[in-house]
Amino acid sequence: MKHNGVLLLGGTGFIGSALAARLKREKRRVYVLGRNDGERLEQVLPQCGTVIHLASATTPGSSARHPGLELANIALTLRLLELLQGQPDTHLIFFSSGGTIYGNPDRLPVIEDAPITPLSSHGAGKAAQEAFCQTLYVQGHAVTILRPSNAYGPGQTRKIGFGLVRTMLEHIRAGTSMEIWGDGENIRDFIYIDDVVEATMRLIKLPQDSGTYNLGSGMGYSINQVQTIVEAVCGKELQTTCRQARGVDVRSVVLDNYRLRARISWQPIFELPDGVARTWEWLQKS
Repeated sequence: MKHNGVLLLGGTGFIGSALAARLKREKRRVYVLGRNDGERLEQVLPQCGTVIHLASATTPGSSARHPGLELANIALTLRLLELLQGQPDTHLIFFSSGGTIYGNPDRLPVIEDAPITPLSSHGAGKAAQEAFCQTLYVQGHAVTILRPSNAYGPGQTRKIGFGLVRTMLEHIRAGTSMEIWGDGENIRDFIYIDDVVEATMRLIKLPQDSGTYNLGSGMGYSINQVQTIVEAVCGKELQTTCRQARGVDVRSVVLDNYRLRARISWQPIFELPDGVARTWEWLQKS
């Protein structure tokens, strides 16, 4: 009998929590596990026709000087793949990283077939996990790999060194100074959380899908441009302190999202100024 439950591994984080809320609204059976719920994973997995793997214990900054931290992420993925070998009808959706896996691409926006040349241990760890997931696909399983850009929006908790929009808004709210690494001209692709959730929901409804997709807005903004937008939305100036650029930070990355748009008839709805305004409104009420 085919099981229709959806497992969110690492589902207590920002994207996972938003996905869980949407799935519950649509009356789907949802199981949410943290990355340390190894025993429960074995118990819950047989009930699920879809597994969304969001779990990660690192960021590009946190594992920069401690690459061994990536081992825990890889070990969890390998354990999941081992268990899935006994569930050939289960669809795996793995969240990789469109912001780190390409390094500094030669062309922008970057397509999925571009070389994988991560600058950070975090990006390298994601690349390794993608490769392991592909071995499950070779065995005949449905495996979807998503490479999201920088997701932001209501519900995102503050995490040191992660989440530019959320961090800027928090510093403006608190009246504190934010560290900017480099000249502020590094370019990133930002995608609003509702657009991430909508794309993922459409992929859940394609249980036989196997493919690798960029999940981004297709638009690039420098850190300085994001700061300008944030200040305009909040009506306040963001205090900043400049620090020397870090080698783990990609200079410019913007994701080409054509493949995903063509596959699921999806497109991002929220432009950055609107998304920042919605996030600021949420933060003021929280």
